[in-house]
Amino acid sequence: MTQEAKPPRPRAFRLDEATQARDQISLALTPDAFAPAPFEDKPPEGEAAVEIAQKRGMIARSLMTWGGLFWSAAGALVSLAIGLWFDRLVSDLFARSQALGWIGLALVGGLALSICVLAGREIAGVLGQKHIAKLHLGFAQAHAGDDRDQARALTRELVGLYARRPETARARGHLLALTGEIIDGRDLVDIAERTLVHPLDEDVQREIARAAKRVSVVTAVSPRAIVDLLFVGAQAFRLVRRISEIYGGRPGLVGFLRLLRSVSTHLVITGGMAAGDSIVQQALGHGIASRLSARLGEGVLNGLLTARVGLSAMAVCRPVPFAAKPQPGIGDVAPFLFSKDVK
Repeated sequence: MTQEAKPPRPRAFRLDEATQARDQISLALTPDAFAPAPFEDKPPEGEAAVEIAQKRGMIARSLMTWGGLFWSAAGALVSLAIGLWFDRLVSDLFARSQALGWIGLALVGGLALSICVLAGREIAGVLGQKHIAKLHLGFAQAHAGDDRDQARALTRELVGLYARRPETARARGHLLALTGEIIDGRDLVDIAERTLVHPLDEDVQREIARAAKRVSVVTAVSPRAIVDLLFVGAQAFRLVRRISEIYGGRPGLVGFLRLLRSVSTHLVITGGMAAGDSIVQQALGHGIASRLSARLGEGVLNGLLTARVGLSAMAVCRPVPFAAKPQPGIGDVAPFLFSKDVK
Protein backbone atom coordinates (compact mmCIF):
# COMPACT_ATOMS: atom_id res chain seq x y z
CA MET A 1 0.00 0.00 0.00
CA THR A 2 1.09 3.45 -0.78
CA GLN A 3 1.46 5.66 2.12
CA GLU A 4 -1.01 8.56 2.05
CA ALA A 5 0.45 12.07 1.97
CA LYS A 6 0.21 13.75 5.28
CA PRO A 7 -1.40 17.18 5.45
CA PRO A 8 1.00 20.04 6.25
CA ARG A 9 1.52 20.66 9.87
CA PRO A 10 0.28 23.92 11.22
CA ARG A 11 3.00 26.46 11.99
CA ALA A 12 2.86 29.58 14.01
CA PHE A 13 4.17 32.96 12.85
CA ARG A 14 4.32 36.37 14.35
CA LEU A 15 1.89 39.01 13.18
CA ASP A 16 4.55 41.70 12.75
CA GLU A 17 6.53 39.50 10.30
CA ALA A 18 3.47 39.07 8.05
CA THR A 19 2.76 42.78 8.15
CA GLN A 20 6.36 43.58 7.24
CA ALA A 21 6.31 41.17 4.27
CA ARG A 22 3.04 42.64 3.03
CA ASP A 23 4.45 46.17 3.26
CA GLN A 24 7.55 45.14 1.30
CA ILE A 25 5.44 43.65 -1.49
CA SER A 26 3.25 46.75 -1.58
CA LEU A 27 6.27 49.05 -1.82
CA ALA A 28 7.74 46.93 -4.59
CA LEU A 29 4.56 47.11 -6.65
CA THR A 30 3.73 50.78 -5.98
CA PRO A 31 5.74 53.32 -8.04
CA ASP A 32 7.58 56.01 -6.16
CA ALA A 33 5.78 59.32 -6.59
CA PHE A 34 9.00 61.26 -5.98
CA ALA A 35 11.15 59.18 -8.31
CA PRO A 36 12.22 60.93 -11.51
CA ALA A 37 10.31 60.04 -14.61
CA PRO A 38 12.08 57.64 -16.96
CA PHE A 39 14.05 59.45 -19.64
CA GLU A 40 12.69 59.12 -23.12
CA ASP A 41 15.27 59.72 -25.80
CA LYS A 42 12.71 59.63 -28.60
CA PRO A 43 12.42 62.97 -30.41
CA PRO A 44 9.04 64.70 -30.53
CA GLU A 45 7.04 63.73 -33.56
CA GLY A 46 4.19 65.20 -35.55
CA GLU A 47 2.68 68.44 -34.33
CA ALA A 48 5.08 68.84 -31.40
CA ALA A 49 8.07 68.86 -33.74
CA VAL A 50 6.41 71.39 -36.05
CA GLU A 51 5.61 73.77 -33.20
CA ILE A 52 9.16 73.60 -31.84
CA ALA A 53 10.59 74.26 -35.30
CA GLN A 54 8.29 77.24 -35.86
CA LYS A 55 9.12 78.77 -32.50
CA ARG A 56 12.85 78.49 -33.16
CA GLY A 57 12.69 80.00 -36.64
CA MET A 58 9.61 81.64 -38.09
CA ILE A 59 8.33 83.18 -34.85
CA ALA A 60 11.62 83.43 -32.98
CA ARG A 61 12.45 86.71 -31.28
CA SER A 62 15.97 87.13 -32.58
CA LEU A 63 16.40 90.59 -31.06
CA MET A 64 16.02 89.17 -27.56
CA THR A 65 19.14 87.03 -27.89
CA TRP A 66 22.81 87.90 -27.73
CA GLY A 67 23.21 86.96 -31.37
CA GLY A 68 20.33 89.23 -32.34
CA LEU A 69 21.80 92.08 -30.31
CA PHE A 70 25.20 91.58 -31.97
CA TRP A 71 23.84 91.66 -35.50
CA SER A 72 21.56 94.61 -34.72
CA ALA A 73 24.45 96.65 -33.30
CA ALA A 74 26.75 95.65 -36.16
CA GLY A 75 24.13 96.58 -38.73
CA ALA A 76 23.54 99.94 -37.07
CA LEU A 77 27.28 100.73 -37.07
CA VAL A 78 27.64 99.74 -40.73
CA SER A 79 24.62 101.89 -41.60
CA LEU A 80 26.13 104.89 -39.80
CA ALA A 81 29.44 104.40 -41.57
CA ILE A 82 27.76 104.19 -44.99
CA GLY A 83 25.65 107.25 -44.20
CA LEU A 84 28.72 109.28 -43.24
CA TRP A 85 30.49 108.14 -46.41
CA PHE A 86 27.55 109.23 -48.59
CA ASP A 87 27.39 112.56 -46.76
CA ARG A 88 31.07 113.16 -47.46
CA LEU A 89 30.60 112.12 -51.08
CA VAL A 90 27.72 114.51 -51.66
CA SER A 91 29.63 117.32 -49.97
CA ASP A 92 32.62 116.70 -52.24
CA LEU A 93 30.35 116.70 -55.30
CA PHE A 94 28.82 120.02 -54.28
CA ALA A 95 32.31 121.40 -53.75
CA ARG A 96 33.28 120.45 -57.29
CA SER A 97 30.08 121.46 -59.05
CA GLN A 98 26.52 122.43 -58.11
CA ALA A 99 25.11 120.16 -60.81
CA LEU A 100 27.18 117.16 -59.68
CA GLY A 101 26.05 117.76 -56.12
CA TRP A 102 22.36 117.70 -57.04
CA ILE A 103 22.88 114.60 -59.18
CA GLY A 104 24.65 112.86 -56.32
CA LEU A 105 21.94 113.92 -53.87
CA ALA A 106 19.23 112.57 -56.20
CA LEU A 107 21.07 109.25 -56.53
CA VAL A 108 21.48 108.99 -52.78
CA GLY A 109 17.76 109.74 -52.35
CA GLY A 110 16.83 107.02 -54.84
CA LEU A 111 19.12 104.59 -53.06
CA ALA A 112 17.58 105.46 -49.69
CA LEU A 113 14.06 105.04 -51.11
CA SER A 114 14.89 101.63 -52.57
CA ILE A 115 16.42 100.54 -49.26
CA CYS A 116 13.26 101.59 -47.43
CA VAL A 117 11.09 99.66 -49.88
CA LEU A 118 13.27 96.55 -49.57
CA ALA A 119 13.26 96.85 -45.79
CA GLY A 120 9.47 97.16 -45.85
CA ARG A 121 9.23 94.00 -47.94
CA GLU A 122 11.53 92.17 -45.56
CA ILE A 123 9.43 93.23 -42.57
CA ALA A 124 6.21 92.30 -44.37
CA GLY A 125 7.65 88.90 -45.29
CA VAL A 126 8.75 88.17 -41.71
CA LEU A 127 5.39 89.29 -40.30
CA GLY A 128 3.54 87.20 -42.90
CA GLN A 129 5.47 84.08 -41.98
CA LYS A 130 4.91 84.77 -38.30
CA HIS A 131 1.18 85.16 -38.96
CA ILE A 132 1.05 81.80 -40.73
CA ALA A 133 2.95 80.12 -37.91
CA LYS A 134 0.60 81.62 -35.31
CA LEU A 135 -2.37 80.44 -37.37
CA HIS A 136 -0.91 76.95 -37.29
CA LEU A 137 -0.46 77.03 -33.53
CA GLY A 138 -3.94 78.49 -33.02
CA PHE A 139 -5.61 75.85 -35.18
CA ALA A 140 -3.75 73.14 -33.29
CA GLN A 141 -5.01 74.50 -29.97
CA ALA A 142 -8.56 74.90 -31.27
CA HIS A 143 -8.58 71.34 -32.60
CA ALA A 144 -7.15 69.90 -29.39
CA GLY A 145 -9.51 71.85 -27.13
CA ASP A 146 -12.54 71.70 -29.46
CA ASP A 147 -12.85 75.50 -29.14
CA ARG A 148 -15.61 76.69 -31.46
CA ASP A 149 -15.08 80.43 -31.05
CA GLN A 150 -11.33 80.20 -31.62
CA ALA A 151 -11.85 77.95 -34.63
CA ARG A 152 -14.31 80.42 -36.17
CA ALA A 153 -11.98 83.40 -35.67
CA LEU A 154 -9.00 81.52 -37.09
CA THR A 155 -11.04 80.31 -40.05
CA ARG A 156 -11.91 83.90 -40.96
CA GLU A 157 -8.23 84.80 -40.74
CA LEU A 158 -7.38 81.85 -42.97
CA VAL A 159 -9.92 83.01 -45.54
CA GLY A 160 -8.42 86.50 -45.43
CA LEU A 161 -4.95 85.06 -45.98
CA TYR A 162 -5.97 83.78 -49.42
CA ALA A 163 -8.33 86.65 -50.30
CA ARG A 164 -6.10 87.77 -53.20
CA ARG A 165 -6.07 84.36 -54.87
CA PRO A 166 -8.90 84.01 -57.38
CA GLU A 167 -8.46 80.23 -57.62
CA THR A 168 -9.54 79.92 -53.97
CA ALA A 169 -12.69 82.09 -54.31
CA ARG A 170 -15.12 79.18 -54.43
CA ALA A 171 -13.49 77.38 -51.50
CA ARG A 172 -13.39 80.59 -49.44
CA GLY A 173 -17.07 81.32 -50.05
CA HIS A 174 -18.07 77.77 -49.14
CA LEU A 175 -15.95 77.85 -45.99
CA LEU A 176 -17.36 81.20 -44.85
CA ALA A 177 -20.89 79.87 -45.33
CA LEU A 178 -20.11 76.89 -43.12
CA THR A 179 -18.35 78.90 -40.41
CA GLY A 180 -21.58 79.97 -38.72
CA GLU A 181 -23.27 76.59 -39.14
CA ILE A 182 -20.68 74.22 -37.67
CA ILE A 183 -21.02 73.92 -33.90
CA ASP A 184 -18.06 71.68 -33.14
CA GLY A 185 -14.74 73.50 -33.25
CA ARG A 186 -12.79 70.37 -34.13
CA ASP A 187 -15.06 69.68 -37.11
CA LEU A 188 -14.67 73.26 -38.31
CA VAL A 189 -10.88 72.92 -38.30
CA ASP A 190 -11.14 69.67 -40.27
CA ILE A 191 -13.48 71.28 -42.80
CA ALA A 192 -11.17 74.27 -43.21
CA GLU A 193 -8.27 71.93 -43.85
CA ARG A 194 -10.16 69.85 -46.43
CA THR A 195 -11.78 72.80 -48.18
CA LEU A 196 -9.05 75.41 -48.41
CA VAL A 197 -5.69 73.83 -47.55
CA HIS A 198 -5.98 70.43 -49.19
CA PRO A 199 -5.83 71.85 -52.77
CA LEU A 200 -2.67 73.73 -51.75
CA ASP A 201 -1.23 70.47 -50.41
CA GLU A 202 -1.64 68.93 -53.85
CA ASP A 203 0.30 71.81 -55.42
CA VAL A 204 3.04 71.40 -52.83
CA GLN A 205 3.30 67.66 -53.43
CA ARG A 206 3.65 68.27 -57.16
CA GLU A 207 6.46 70.76 -56.50
CA ILE A 208 8.25 68.24 -54.27
CA ALA A 209 7.88 65.53 -56.90
CA ARG A 210 9.29 67.79 -59.65
CA ALA A 211 12.25 68.86 -57.50
CA ALA A 212 13.05 65.28 -56.50
CA LYS A 213 12.89 64.15 -60.11
CA ARG A 214 15.13 66.98 -61.31
CA VAL A 215 17.70 66.29 -58.59
CA SER A 216 17.76 62.56 -59.27
CA VAL A 217 18.18 63.00 -63.02
CA VAL A 218 20.81 65.75 -62.89
CA THR A 219 22.81 63.94 -60.21
CA ALA A 220 22.82 60.78 -62.30
CA VAL A 221 24.20 62.49 -65.41
CA SER A 222 26.40 65.27 -63.98
CA PRO A 223 30.16 64.77 -64.41
CA ARG A 224 31.36 66.46 -61.21
CA ALA A 225 30.48 66.08 -57.55
CA ILE A 226 30.64 69.84 -57.03
CA VAL A 227 27.93 70.24 -59.67
CA ASP A 228 25.77 67.78 -57.73
CA LEU A 229 26.29 69.68 -54.50
CA LEU A 230 25.47 73.08 -55.99
CA PHE A 231 22.44 71.83 -57.89
CA VAL A 232 20.99 69.92 -54.93
CA GLY A 233 21.44 72.95 -52.66
CA ALA A 234 19.89 75.31 -55.20
CA GLN A 235 16.91 73.01 -55.73
CA ALA A 236 16.39 72.63 -51.98
CA PHE A 237 16.40 76.41 -51.47
CA ARG A 238 14.06 76.93 -54.42
CA LEU A 239 11.72 74.21 -53.17
CA VAL A 240 11.51 75.68 -49.65
CA ARG A 241 10.76 79.16 -51.04
CA ARG A 242 8.18 77.82 -53.47
CA ILE A 243 6.37 75.86 -50.75
CA SER A 244 6.24 78.97 -48.58
CA GLU A 245 4.75 80.97 -51.46
CA ILE A 246 2.08 78.34 -52.13
CA TYR A 247 0.92 78.48 -48.52
CA GLY A 248 0.81 82.28 -48.50
CA GLY A 249 4.28 83.33 -47.36
CA ARG A 250 6.46 85.73 -49.36
CA PRO A 251 9.83 85.52 -47.65
CA GLY A 252 12.58 88.00 -48.36
CA LEU A 253 16.19 87.42 -47.42
CA VAL A 254 15.69 87.62 -43.65
CA GLY A 255 12.41 85.74 -43.78
CA PHE A 256 13.96 83.04 -45.93
CA LEU A 257 16.81 82.59 -43.46
CA ARG A 258 14.31 82.23 -40.61
CA LEU A 259 12.34 79.76 -42.69
CA LEU A 260 15.48 77.73 -43.37
CA ARG A 261 16.15 77.66 -39.66
CA SER A 262 12.67 76.27 -39.00
CA VAL A 263 13.05 73.64 -41.72
CA SER A 264 16.50 72.56 -40.53
CA THR A 265 15.25 72.44 -36.93
CA HIS A 266 12.35 70.24 -38.00
CA LEU A 267 14.75 67.94 -39.85
CA VAL A 268 16.98 67.65 -36.78
CA ILE A 269 14.11 67.14 -34.33
CA THR A 270 12.41 64.47 -36.41
CA GLY A 271 15.75 62.72 -36.91
CA GLY A 272 17.36 63.91 -40.11
CA MET A 273 20.14 61.33 -40.04
CA ALA A 274 17.76 58.59 -38.96
CA ALA A 275 15.47 59.57 -41.82
CA GLY A 276 18.41 59.31 -44.19
CA ASP A 277 19.21 55.84 -42.87
CA SER A 278 15.62 54.74 -43.36
CA ILE A 279 15.72 56.12 -46.90
CA VAL A 280 18.77 53.99 -47.66
CA GLN A 281 17.09 50.95 -46.13
CA GLN A 282 13.96 51.55 -48.22
CA ALA A 283 16.08 51.87 -51.36
CA LEU A 284 17.93 48.66 -50.58
CA GLY A 285 14.69 46.93 -49.69
CA HIS A 286 13.28 47.71 -53.12
CA GLY A 287 16.35 46.28 -54.78
CA ILE A 288 17.45 49.56 -56.32
CA ALA A 289 21.08 49.31 -55.28
CA SER A 290 21.43 45.86 -56.78
CA ARG A 291 20.13 46.94 -60.20
CA LEU A 292 21.46 50.48 -60.58
CA SER A 293 24.91 51.83 -61.21
CA ALA A 294 26.59 53.72 -58.43
CA ARG A 295 25.98 57.04 -60.17
CA LEU A 296 22.30 56.42 -60.71
CA GLY A 297 21.98 55.22 -57.13
CA GLU A 298 23.37 58.53 -55.92
CA GLY A 299 20.75 60.29 -58.01
CA VAL A 300 17.94 58.31 -56.41
CA LEU A 301 19.33 58.97 -52.93
CA ASN A 302 19.64 62.72 -53.56
CA GLY A 303 16.09 62.75 -54.88
CA LEU A 304 14.88 61.07 -51.71
CA LEU A 305 16.71 63.57 -49.51
CA THR A 306 15.26 66.47 -51.53
CA ALA A 307 11.79 65.07 -50.99
CA ARG A 308 12.54 64.83 -47.27
CA VAL A 309 13.45 68.53 -47.17
CA GLY A 310 10.27 69.37 -49.04
CA LEU A 311 8.12 67.44 -46.58
CA SER A 312 9.69 69.29 -43.65
CA ALA A 313 9.06 72.62 -45.36
CA MET A 314 5.48 71.51 -46.00
CA ALA A 315 4.91 70.74 -42.33
CA VAL A 316 6.46 74.03 -41.18
CA CYS A 317 4.84 76.37 -43.74
CA ARG A 318 1.34 74.89 -43.57
CA PRO A 319 -1.13 77.26 -41.86
CA VAL A 320 -3.25 74.36 -40.55
CA PRO A 321 -1.86 71.24 -38.83
CA PHE A 322 -2.45 67.80 -40.24
CA ALA A 323 -5.69 66.86 -38.50
CA ALA A 324 -8.24 65.65 -41.05
CA LYS A 325 -5.62 63.90 -43.16
CA PRO A 326 -2.26 62.33 -42.29
CA GLN A 327 0.99 63.95 -43.30
CA PRO A 328 2.25 62.48 -46.59
CA GLY A 329 5.44 60.51 -46.73
CA ILE A 330 8.21 60.20 -49.29
CA GLY A 331 6.43 57.32 -50.97
CA ASP A 332 3.36 59.52 -51.43
CA VAL A 333 5.10 62.50 -53.06
CA ALA A 334 7.83 60.67 -55.00
CA PRO A 335 6.72 57.09 -55.65
CA PHE A 336 8.74 56.97 -58.87
CA LEU A 337 11.94 56.84 -56.80
CA PHE A 338 10.85 53.48 -55.39
CA SER A 339 9.79 51.96 -58.69
CA LYS A 340 11.10 48.46 -59.22
CA ASP A 341 11.13 48.99 -62.96
CA VAL A 342 14.10 51.34 -62.71
CA LYS A 343 17.06 49.89 -64.60
